[in-house]
Amino acid sequence: MQWKDLLWFNDLMLNMKRRVMGVRTCESRCLFSGSKGEVCCIEPLHSKPELKDHPITQFSLLAMASLTKILVIGLKPSLKVWMTFPYGRMDPSSVPLLAWHFVAVHNYVNPMLAFCRGDVVHFLLVKRDESGAIHVTKQKHLHLYYDLINFTWINSRTVVLLDSVEKLHVIDRQTQEELETVEISEVQLVYNSSHFKSLATGGNVSQALALVGEKACYQSISSYGGQIFYLGTKSVYVMMLRSWRERVDHLLKQDCLTEALALAWSFHEGKAKAVVGLSGDASKRKAVVADRMVEILFHYADRALKKCPDQGKIQVMEQHFQDMVPVIVDYCLLLERKDLLFSQMYDKLSENSVAKGVFLECLEPYILSDKLVGMTPQVMKDLIVHFQDKKLMENVEALIVHMDITSLDIQQVVLMCWENRLYDAMIYVYNRGMNEFISPMEKLFRVIAPPLNAGRTLTDEQVVMGNKLLVYISCCLAGRAYPLGDIPEDLVPLVKNQVFEFLIRLHSAEASSEEEIYPYVRTLLHFDTREFLNVLALTFEDFKNDKQAVEYQQRIVDILLKVMVENSDFTPSQVGCLFTFLARQLAKPDNTLFVNRTLFDQVLEFLCSPDDDSRHSERQQVLLELLQAGGIVQFEESRLIRMAEKAEFYQICEFMYEREHQYDKIIDCYLRDPLREEEVFNYIHNILSIPGHSAEEKQSVWQKAMDHIEELVSLRPGKAAELVATHFSEQIETVIKKLQNQVLLFKFLRSLLDPREGIHVNQELLQMSPCVTEQFIELLCQFSPNQVVETLQVLECYRLEETIQITQKYQLHEVTAYLLEKKGDIHGAFLIMLQRLQSKLQEITHQDEKTKEELSLKDVEDTMVETIALCQRNSHNLNQQQREALWFPLLEAMMAPQKLSGSAAPHLHPDALKSLTMQVLNSMAAFIALPSILQRILQDPVYGKGKLGEIQGLILGMLDTFNYEQTLLETTTSLLNQDLHWSLCNLRASVTRGLNPKQDYCSICLQQYKRRQEMADEIIVFSCGHLYHSFCLQNKECTIETEGQTRWTCYKCSSSNKVGKLSENSSEIKTGKTAPSQVKMSPSCHPSKGDSTVKAASEPVLDPQQIQAFDQLCRLYRGSSRLALLTELSQNRSSESYRPFSGSQSGPAFNSVFQNENFQLQLIPPPVTED
Repeated sequence: MQWKDLLWFNDLMLNMKRRVMGVRTCESRCLFSGSKGEVCCIEPLHSKPELKDHPITQFSLLAMASLTKILVIGLKPSLKVWMTFPYGRMDPSSVPLLAWHFVAVHNYVNPMLAFCRGDVVHFLLVKRDESGAIHVTKQKHLHLYYDLINFTWINSRTVVLLDSVEKLHVIDRQTQEELETVEISEVQLVYNSSHFKSLATGGNVSQALALVGEKACYQSISSYGGQIFYLGTKSVYVMMLRSWRERVDHLLKQDCLTEALALAWSFHEGKAKAVVGLSGDASKRKAVVADRMVEILFHYADRALKKCPDQGKIQVMEQHFQDMVPVIVDYCLLLERKDLLFSQMYDKLSENSVAKGVFLECLEPYILSDKLVGMTPQVMKDLIVHFQDKKLMENVEALIVHMDITSLDIQQVVLMCWENRLYDAMIYVYNRGMNEFISPMEKLFRVIAPPLNAGRTLTDEQVVMGNKLLVYISCCLAGRAYPLGDIPEDLVPLVKNQVFEFLIRLHSAEASSEEEIYPYVRTLLHFDTREFLNVLALTFEDFKNDKQAVEYQQRIVDILLKVMVENSDFTPSQVGCLFTFLARQLAKPDNTLFVNRTLFDQVLEFLCSPDDDSRHSERQQVLLELLQAGGIVQFEESRLIRMAEKAEFYQICEFMYEREHQYDKIIDCYLRDPLREEEVFNYIHNILSIPGHSAEEKQSVWQKAMDHIEELVSLRPGKAAELVATHFSEQIETVIKKLQNQVLLFKFLRSLLDPREGIHVNQELLQMSPCVTEQFIELLCQFSPNQVVETLQVLECYRLEETIQITQKYQLHEVTAYLLEKKGDIHGAFLIMLQRLQSKLQEITHQDEKTKEELSLKDVEDTMVETIALCQRNSHNLNQQQREALWFPLLEAMMAPQKLSGSAAPHLHPDALKSLTMQVLNSMAAFIALPSILQRILQDPVYGKGKLGEIQGLILGMLDTFNYEQTLLETTTSLLNQDLHWSLCNLRASVTRGLNPKQDYCSICLQQYKRRQEMADEIIVFSCGHLYHSFCLQNKECTIETEGQTRWTCYKCSSSNKVGKLSENSSEIKTGKTAPSQVKMSPSCHPSKGDSTVKAASEPVLDPQQIQAFDQLCRLYRGSSRLALLTELSQNRSSESYRPFSGSQSGPAFNSVFQNENFQLQLIPPPVTED
């Protein structure tokens, strides 16, 4: 069957006509009826001649697209539907599109169907399996931001899309990258609208098909051989992809050389998209593109030189070449054309000195990253000279160590490096250029050895040289090149032998008669003993299987011992480093070294010499490192301990005692060591708390701590108390008995019992009798009497009677008064404080002018304030008679000195005493009535006989204060009454306001209430404006029966939660009051057949909206209750304990709203709120 046998296709009814025995027959099969959509597009699978034997061609596949789905049908060997794919929801005006093409996927070529409608393109891969069945698999789809009207394959990797605004989009299928966009509106594309609308036959198609026809252009676009033909109203347009050469030449014509090189390089690497005209073979493709890129590079170099600004600053020229020259270097190196770069390109750019300099600087990053190794001698020489001329010697050194310098003048380069202190480069030139590894060391030794042998301090430059020398020796002995890379394997043994032989030379090549033996080892030891020994230690790790190296190892160890032990020029630290190094080597299991043990004894005597007090910490640390490195096996332990104790090396003693588990003796080491004595507490705590120590060891440690308890307490009382309380709280009394020194005992008990000391001990777990606390209080009275009261306030577990006896013994009257008050004997405490006050007043009365007036007055004032505080604390628990027994003797005591003012010897402070007396009067007025105070004053025999002049000022001051407060009280009462009246009037007006419904229909059934007159239903109106039938509210369960009363809630407000909790709780019913917020009305509100009266609720209530309004009003005027203020004012005016003094309100016994520091009078009416 051929495709021309397909006669017609409509309503997805497939008809084929063929000849059978000379008779034309017709076969048809209905896939589905036309009521579900017409076919818009049909696309058979065409195969190229080279793919005619593809197994998929024998099925004669056909893809069809209707308005609802895609079908893939096989016509051979029999008609069969292989795949159905529905669109889903799409824009009804979008056009269904189909396109076949053979593509290579996983090295297999199979047909791929692209179909789309709207802005999504789907790709389906069709394959035939081994059983002969066809499988259709979905590939990744393409999402677009525009609607398509045409889809065309231009090759297997590139597709061309036409959107609804007639823009072409070239897309790479694999990466989904948009390569180019072209506007083709000038083509005036021909659309197939008339055919789709069937205008010729009267428009007998569905509206859906006619709508699609607005954008249909199936027969106007066709592709063949990589070309796309577009049918316009006046001409036919052909579009195709440019070849790779044309694309590059197009950029060159636009003078975009950099972009042309980038595009050509993408062709070279095979990363370009939509490539046409290049061979598939990679090597051939790279060769062709590389030749073209070389041509462009020559053109680029000529353009860089021609467009160079001839005039202007040198910086402008440098910037020009810095933008141009790196491109040439980059692409020459990418193409691996160093011959081109260093010959023709370099010669061309050398015509301009600025371009030449920029070219040489561009080579630096490639050299440092080892991407550019081989260069011509001329370029290398010019490169070094250029950086040298610009004084960039550090850059020169970094470049030299990455270059192949065999083609340079070695002697000249070495001389330049030495003169400019490029030591790394010098060593590199010797090693790589001449295979010489000893000469660099000799040159460096000649510089650093003389000052070291003379005992002078090295300069910074010499220190740098010495450090480089150590690193260089380490690299040579380890087989690594300096400063980077590796020594060739065939040279590694030779280099190691040469370096060792050099180091252990008896004398240098140019030795004088005064030179000591082994100068090189001696110089390195003097320079940095520890680092040199570390270099040897690392080297010895590689000598395990080399017999000759083992011999070198023993030989150099003997030399080290000979140089350092037999010479007094080395410090104890340096000697210790040597023997620590030896101890580590000897402790290795595969050790082959031999060291005389007597040498270790000599080192021990040298480090523990009692006659040498210098470097004590250094010598101890060196010996400790030696022992920790394994050197302890070289010593007799008992002798070592004796010498360490004699030298006061307590860390050494600790190390030895810990090995023998003699932990108690370590405590002595800590206590004798002034630098670590405070660490003894942590050590004892760790031994007693950390698991792993036996009970006997812990007991011995604790016993030793008890033997030294006085030393521990004197050292840190707090730490000692915390240690005892944590581990042996039941033995506190035993510890107290051991502390014979009273001062130490006081410090210990204070740290133990006073929580303010900050030790972390739970006081409840301490098992102590009250006698211990009382003993501490007695010591506190002796050593710190001023802090007894403060301490008693935080202490617990003491007996009052015994404590009072202790304070009386030491005559601490203030403390005794505090304890009596705590006991409940208020009068006894007051008498003691009064006695103190009287004694102070007597002192100030009889003092002369030469005494310290300020100090005496301060004592009187402090004592008086304490006495007043005592009276104020306890007056609220006493009756009137008991209060007078406290306050009147105090007043008498303060007024007694003033009675003597008319005597022959008047006191010196009449004004100060009057002020203090006024303070007493102000304080007692809070608890004693004013008439009682005046009566008591007038009953005094002194003032009752006409001597009121002395207290006239006090009485007048009391009366003035009274008049002021009375006026203030009357004004405040008036303002509060007005405020309360205004608030109540405003509230009454808000709750009695009439209701205005928002609508004339029920908010539930939505019927006007007047239309349901046939039902005897009441109308309920809420303050929110919603109106309901009572029957509707009952159906919505908006009623609550409580104690025989019905409460209603607004359905809308409650369901939407607009008023929060208020909408959930119905309002309370208040009998006897009208509630206009909820009105019940009969259905016949307007005159009609029924009753026209309006019925009010028999028991009116407040609905949630009214409650919310009331709460808002309360929140607006939140503060102290007006009623509470008025009540207090009225009580104060009628009470006998009325206070006339503003200064008497400071006592804690008087709790009043006026005492609140935030109390304020609102002297203006509150703002009016609008609903």
